[in-house]
Amino acid sequence: MKSKELKIYLIAGEPSGDLLGSRIMRALKKKTNRAVRFFGVGGETMEKEGLKSLFDIADLAVMGFVEVLPNLPKILRHFNELIADIQAVQPDVILTVDSFSFSVRVHKRLIKAGIRIPHAHCVAPQVWAWKKGRAKTLGRYVDRLFCLLPEEPAYFTPYGLKADFIGHPVIEGGADKGNKEKFMKRYHIPTGAKILCVLPGSRQNEIKYLLPVFQEAIRLIRQKYQNVFVVIPTVSTVCQRVVQAMHAADYPYVIVQGEKERYDAFAAADVAVAASGTVSLELALAGVKHLIAYRVSPFTAFLARRLLKIKYVNLINLLANKELIPELLQENCTATKIADVTIDFLRGKKQNAGEGLKKLGWGGQTTPSEKAAELLLKMVAEHD
Repeated sequence: MKSKELKIYLIAGEPSGDLLGSRIMRALKKKTNRAVRFFGVGGETMEKEGLKSLFDIADLAVMGFVEVLPNLPKILRHFNELIADIQAVQPDVILTVDSFSFSVRVHKRLIKAGIRIPHAHCVAPQVWAWKKGRAKTLGRYVDRLFCLLPEEPAYFTPYGLKADFIGHPVIEGGADKGNKEKFMKRYHIPTGAKILCVLPGSRQNEIKYLLPVFQEAIRLIRQKYQNVFVVIPTVSTVCQRVVQAMHAADYPYVIVQGEKERYDAFAAADVAVAASGTVSLELALAGVKHLIAYRVSPFTAFLARRLLKIKYVNLINLLANKELIPELLQENCTATKIADVTIDFLRGKKQNAGEGLKKLGWGGQTTPSEKAAELLLKMVAEHD
């Protein structure tokens, strides 16, 4: 491995990737005795680890065909900025995190430009669910793939791609280590209150489609439980929009930001309502009874139903092959249905959501971020 200070280029296109990227950065600093510099695109947690983001990742955190179109000119402009910056930096290795469609275009453009650096991608595209051709595409442009699920490498190795199972980052995040007492005291939440954790997502279009439904569900829940106190953990990409949307609420609530605040909120929560995504794994790890709800534009939903080849969208349900976490999607994502399931949980209905956590690497001696850092350093050494 090179003795000089390493230059690592990281690209995370949304908050979940930002969190994973930050942990890999932390592991790299530890393994290199801080002889490493970071460049690229990330969010608030990656910036805390030493990255100065080239632009705001909120500009990339858009999901769905219809939702992407209005943002396309900005995304293309940022894409060109990114390629120019990588050419200027000449890093020792480049790591893209999630956001497959954007990431693979970056790798493809760099290879066509003749930039000879090792290429890695973290978070395998879900080829077991749809678009199996992505495995072959990734094999053309990436040298190494870091997989979060144990079954995933087998989908990519037939195409000559080195694919490694590193484990899911949720297991090292500390979601199960929140402090209920300090959280209750910090926000003056009365003893005996039923705490409802509401997580409407980290993308602008998620807030648009989900938060109004969640707000109506809260109103219905409070008709049965007037002592409900609402906690909304959010992220910088959508915080201002959430604050504006909650301004007129006539019930007690608090909006919090940051990983520690979120995990303390989980420790205090009696039940949670969440957008589909990694947060469901965090809630499972924290032992919080919860449901997931999701809604996109009708056209995006139409496409998804014809392309997806899976029975469930929630990872815990997929691993268990049964619905442990209630899924209220599209036309089932209604305030009435969300309220009914939540009220059942408040009345004492149990949930066993932890079945699949060990399959994700929970209990292992090396964390996912440490494994990813080791593989990146190995790629640099092999490239010398």
